Amino acid sequence: MEPDPPPILFFDGYCGLCDRFVSRVLADPNAGRLRFSPLQGETFRALLERHPELEGVDSMVVLERSADRERIHLRSDASLFVLARLAGPLARFSRLLRIFPRPLRDLGYRAVARTRFAVFGKSDACRLPTPEERALFLP
Repeated sequence: MEPDPPPILFFDGYCGLCDRFVSRVLADPNAGRLRFSPLQGETFRALLERHPELEGVDSMVVLERSADRERIHLRSDASLFVLARLAGPLARFSRLLRIFPRPLRDLGYRAVARTRFAVFGKSDACRLPTPEERALFLP
């Protein structure tokens, strides 16, 4: 039996906050446990064919896959899914945040999402991975 493929973190390639989040995750020793792809990329477009309900999503999305199913995590659930897989205090912090109900967490997520471009800026191009990171990125 083959192991499940790594989860994929889909992020807004034009969002300064998302870029910082991805950069922080990539700096973690456990970054290799994930794959990364922009919401504007081919991999996300292929996911939309299987999950049309994701059309228009502009938040963080995590695709968790196994041999027989796909599970989608959105907004705060996606963020916490990623943080839980990192080393050190961020993983513990993600467990602490899980005590709050999803609607409350997502309310906070949406508040940050509404102001992300004003606070963190918007980029004209998707992030370019370093040569070492390239294997972790999907189109």
